[in-house]
Amino acid sequence: MSVIDSFDYKDLDAQRVGRFDFGINTTFIVYRLKDTIIDTGPSNQWKYVKWFVKNKPFRQLLLTHHHEDHSGNAGAIYKLTGVQPRAPKATIEILKRGFRIPPIQRLIWGAAGLAEAAELPKDLRIAGEKTIPIAAPGHAKDMTCYLMEDRGWIFTADLYVASHLKMLRKDESIPVLMKSMRKVLQYEFDLILCPHRGLVENGKKRLQEKYDYLLNLSSSAQELGRQGVSLKEITRRLLGRENMMALLSGYNFSKRNLIASCMSMDPSKYTE
Repeated sequence: MSVIDSFDYKDLDAQRVGRFDFGINTTFIVYRLKDTIIDTGPSNQWKYVKWFVKNKPFRQLLLTHHHEDHSGNAGAIYKLTGVQPRAPKATIEILKRGFRIPPIQRLIWGAAGLAEAAELPKDLRIAGEKTIPIAAPGHAKDMTCYLMEDRGWIFTADLYVASHLKMLRKDESIPVLMKSMRKVLQYEFDLILCPHRGLVENGKKRLQEKYDYLLNLSSSAQELGRQGVSLKEITRRLLGRENMMALLSGYNFSKRNLIASCMSMDPSKYTE
């Protein structure tokens, strides 16, 4: 059953969509701040995103990265409105050639057609306000956050999502994600605008909590590893047994991936 929910916050309006309602990881929020839409939502929810796009005029469409829930309607919006998506260079190349989507993700989000995106403006602005693009790989190599420093707002793509991760995709990297979080935490902000979690107040504190959690999880996993405990048992002790999503994804998205990636990290590099 599809999820459709609209909400406003100050001069921001948003539309949450999703084919399934199995938690925040299966729904997506498209944000619009005055003249700018950030990310496009999944293609299988186009009929709802289309209404949102047509509801108010806009002149700029920004993508945070190429994943199908973020870019799935980029081409359709361009065709409908004439507003060409703007994106990081790496995202442009991926959307031009296309990318593989695992079956479970295709079921949840649908396909992602090819799209012609343009580079981000050198003087990037949202609603007329200076905006800083911050490269933040780890979840995806091309992921970028958009910081509105004067407001204290940051569109974090999938950098945050939750303070306590329980699962990880096979192509994600905790060491790289930690570096990205550390970089973003150097800036000042209060409100996180997450496309899955929603609006997160005390955002810098919450992102720091995620950073500290992953640091502690990595230390605990590595200590058990030094004791000769197997990866499967470490995962069970620290996170519990795998759930149905891990099974359905063929363990592409699993607790085991999270622990394995944590064990590849050198915690001493992240405690300075």
